[in-house]
Amino acid sequence: MKLWLHVFIVLLGLTWGTASAQDARIVVQAAAAAMGATNLKTIQISGVGSTSAIGQSYAVTAEFPRFEVPTYTKVIDYDAGTSREEYIRRQGNYPAQGGGFTPLQGEPRTLALLSGIYAWNMEGTTVVPQPGKFLAGMPVSELRQLEIALTPHGFLKAALASKQLNAITQSYAGSVTDGTSGDGRKATVVSITVLGKYRVNGTINDRNEVELVTTWIPTPFYGDTIYDIRYVDYKDFGGIRFPGLVHVHVGDPIFNQAHNYVDLHVTDVKANVAVPPMTVPDAVRAATVPPVRVATQKLAEGVWLLGGGSHNSVAVEFRNFVTVIEAPLDEERSLAVIDAVQTLVPNKEIRYVVNTHHHFDHSGGLRTYVAHGTIVVGTPANLEFYRTVMFYPMPRTLQPDRLATFSPMNTHNRSPFLMEPVNLQYVISDGVRTLELHPVARNSHAVGMLMAYLPTEKILVNADLYSPPAPNAPAAPPGPTMTNLLENIRRLKLDVVQHVPIHGVPGTHEDFLTRVAGGTQ
Repeated sequence: MKLWLHVFIVLLGLTWGTASAQDARIVVQAAAAAMGATNLKTIQISGVGSTSAIGQSYAVTAEFPRFEVPTYTKVIDYDAGTSREEYIRRQGNYPAQGGGFTPLQGEPRTLALLSGIYAWNMEGTTVVPQPGKFLAGMPVSELRQLEIALTPHGFLKAALASKQLNAITQSYAGSVTDGTSGDGRKATVVSITVLGKYRVNGTINDRNEVELVTTWIPTPFYGDTIYDIRYVDYKDFGGIRFPGLVHVHVGDPIFNQAHNYVDLHVTDVKANVAVPPMTVPDAVRAATVPPVRVATQKLAEGVWLLGGGSHNSVAVEFRNFVTVIEAPLDEERSLAVIDAVQTLVPNKEIRYVVNTHHHFDHSGGLRTYVAHGTIVVGTPANLEFYRTVMFYPMPRTLQPDRLATFSPMNTHNRSPFLMEPVNLQYVISDGVRTLELHPVARNSHAVGMLMAYLPTEKILVNADLYSPPAPNAPAAPPGPTMTNLLENIRRLKLDVVQHVPIHGVPGTHEDFLTRVAGGTQ
């Protein structure tokens, strides 16, 4: 049974009643006593399981790519507001389809640290500050702070410290997490606010266990995005009750079932372990998010690379309009690219924006173009998903954008969400310049992947299939996506001179052939 349908059926059997703040506090206090949270200062959690690359699914309705986690440890100091999370990932037996560095090479180790408002990672002995955003939404440091409050004991501590508790009592035929029926159990949902803006709801069952903690985080794709953690199979670990299974969702379970993020099978929990004081490196204190920058590079007459960040776009000028290839990341990036295009090509509208594929980092800026009345070009399945999910008027209270507050009905007298599907081929032309869009057949990165080809200029634009190395940088070994790109070039008989990637710098077709096919056509 689909998870969202299961939850809906369970909710049909719920009856609700209000609980006073005092009643809610009594419930929280009882759970804190039963679970050993009252005198808990620090905790160490160990386990094994799996994790996923959020927003990098092979198909729009498929699960996010999963990786095995053979070892996992997290240490939290609740009073100091610090956490140290360490784990290893590997491809394991999961299908090597989708993005997020799939297939995963080797067994990369992640060491993620938090001290107060500062977040950073360690790569060996190298400090890597994390001043940026999680999924182009909330600051990484805020997510790590929030995740402390999303642990069972962290939620109880935050609730006890809260000056205002809101709660409802629910009676239901089965557990929200285990799906049993007929036991007539009761639970109390306690609501608090964390970091002054994130509403967190914790479900405390009649066994005085925190079995579900839910919050909402901002992402450009979903808007107010569900982030919930389900705690199942509680066990006693040396006087501390802790779940044997932790299951995390990120996404919207009604509109998209591909939202499973983490499964952690807990093997050991230690309470009140000694945690050395954490010193924040100077580089972390000084780290800031650089302003969005768009660096323009002329590729041919009327064709520009719009770089300057982790993702590129490409602008193509036609007689009466402009087409932009790719709207990555978020609204901030899209607004900067639109400004750059209007500087390069004044007095011409951006009529089309081409979306190469559905991954969050490549589609997160589409809503901005839609708000401007731009026509979105992509494959049919992706466009339908955008219409029903990303462009759907779900709440965006945490990170409002233009589409949430400005109707495209007012732009160019167009109806909202104009989209053009690409099936076998799509051509944008003004009678002089031609831009061809081709689906990339049999690729393992994303169903519905498109590449863009300018036959006169002999320029091929691709996303995530091939990124030429920067000057004097070592070239990565050829992988299956490069081989697949070559197969599609040969299949379509494209005469390519220059490769323009959405990540990285342009390169020659000669260099591409040398790397992937030993220089042979």
